[in-house]
Amino acid sequence: MNATELIATKGYPVEHHSVVTEDGYILGLFRIPHGLDNGHAKGPRPVVLLQHGLMACCDDFLVNPANESLAFILADAGADVWLGNSRGNVYSRRHTTLDPKKLDFWQFSWDAMAQYDLPATIYHILNQTGVQQLFYVGHSQGSAIAFARFSEDQALASRVRHLMALAPIARVGHIKSPPLLLLVKYADEIKLFLDTFGHGEFDFPEPLHRIVAGTLCEKWGETICENFIFLLCGFDPGSFNNSRADVYLAHVPAGASALTLMHWTQGVKSDQFKHFDYGEKENLIKYGQKTPPLYDPKKVKVPVAIFRGGRDWLASSEDIEWLLPQLNVTHDIYVPVYEHLDMTYAFDAATRMYKYIVDIVMEK
Repeated sequence: MNATELIATKGYPVEHHSVVTEDGYILGLFRIPHGLDNGHAKGPRPVVLLQHGLMACCDDFLVNPANESLAFILADAGADVWLGNSRGNVYSRRHTTLDPKKLDFWQFSWDAMAQYDLPATIYHILNQTGVQQLFYVGHSQGSAIAFARFSEDQALASRVRHLMALAPIARVGHIKSPPLLLLVKYADEIKLFLDTFGHGEFDFPEPLHRIVAGTLCEKWGETICENFIFLLCGFDPGSFNNSRADVYLAHVPAGASALTLMHWTQGVKSDQFKHFDYGEKENLIKYGQKTPPLYDPKKVKVPVAIFRGGRDWLASSEDIEWLLPQLNVTHDIYVPVYEHLDMTYAFDAATRMYKYIVDIVMEK
């Protein structure tokens, strides 16, 4: 099911919005204006934007049962919930002039998500709701683009009341995921292949996606699918509902550009939180210097709540410990057994993490 179906089949109201960025990308944005029992509640609702991570989409906040999915939990608590989608994923694969089947469409890294997608999405929500500020929840890359943009755009940052970072990502020099470390090693060769044969997109072909999400999970069993996810993100079988592994794999990967993956491999190699590195010649043209500028988390003035796990192979403890002292941290919620995707998929995240998000949003 797509996002509209995931929301509507659970009985919730849903709206679909299209947001056009300054550089012409058309982003899919979904809204759950209220929960099941509070549609007639009086007074202003707090507005919350949920932003997914790398290779994902807004479905991450919707695929569990309603009492386990962050989007529905917030809506039922009384919030006006919006679900963003970064350029290139299944809901944001349109442009005013460019064809997603051509290489030109895919010439972006996560820099563009921070520079263009995030402001366009936030200002659209503010205009639609009439509020002056919203709450922002970013998972993984969703937190990285927030740290990046809010460090450089204080006007936009002033429109965010509180930033909640799930498995926060900025510096990534200490990732432990074997498949991603292999990707780092062969990033240049993979990008060349994708540019030549894949039009610059990094994704599973639809037939392969169906085989992995369906046939193999059915044939090999839930444990195989579960371990496929753990191998990427870290191991926590205790909080993972392996009977839903095929559901999760049906929604991820949701698409990304080869340059976005390459940007993260650059971060792993350099151990720095910085803009995309085009090489000395192009850097001089784009940035006016031979090396890409660094993002500075110390310039993020928004209050930040951190949610992290002890078995996370992507948002490593070493990298988070580098990040924390530079932010205005209001909460540091740590679950020792959680891995990277537990922030969105764990069946017990509602009691271990989401209750704190609800308290912040509803100002309890």
